This record gives sequence, C-alpha cells and structure tokens, in this order.
Amino acid sequence: MIVEVLKSKIHRAVVTEAKLNYIGSITIDEDLMDGAGLLENEKVQVVNVNNGERIETYVIKGQRGSGIICMNGPAARRAHPGDIIIILSYAFMEMPQAKKFKPKVVFPDANNRI
Repeated sequence: MIVEVLKSKIHRAVVTEAKLNYIGSITIDEDLMDGAGLLENEKVQVVNVNNGERIETYVIKGQRGSGIICMNGPAARRAHPGDIIIILSYAFMEMPQAKKFKPKVVFPDANNRI
C-alpha cells in the first residue's frame, strides 16, 4: 500500500511580498528551501494562518539569505505581506518506509531565518 505523508514543512513563515501580475507560484528563500528539503518547482500547499486560506502552487527559488516569501500570481490574493503561513509538501511512500520517515520541519524567525 502507498500512502501520502508530510515530507517538508516551513512552519509560520512571514509573507514578505505579494505580486499579482506574475505567472504564479511562491518564491521562497533558498536557505529555507534547503532547510526543509524543498526543490524548485515542487508542488506545495500554503496555509494562511491569518485568514484560513489553503492553496496549492509550486516553488520558485528565492535569493539565498533574503528571507523572501513572495506570493505570486493568483496566490497574491490569498496572502498579503505580514501574513503568517505554513508551507507543506507531501510524498508518496510504501507503508513500511512511511512508518519510519521523519519530515524535515523548519521554524523560521520573524525575518524568515532558520
């Protein structure tokens, strides 16, 4: 049996920008991506703590050390600068592997630094 489990989580990051006129996605500081084990173009779920919105999009690599969390395109209507979000990614695994798997979880500070 294959199950879907949490692979990565950036817990309570702060949205720094929202760019409506963009192709779409979420830009994430490369340091946060590395810490959480996220890949560029990986599908993620973004949960907005401020308003309860949940969206799915994909990751764009942001400048390393910048602290950037930018909602792009339609996602910019779901989160605004200053909002607190949780970024999640999932993976499919066989049950034995899933039972042993530990997701990578990052807890950034108020400046989106690990």
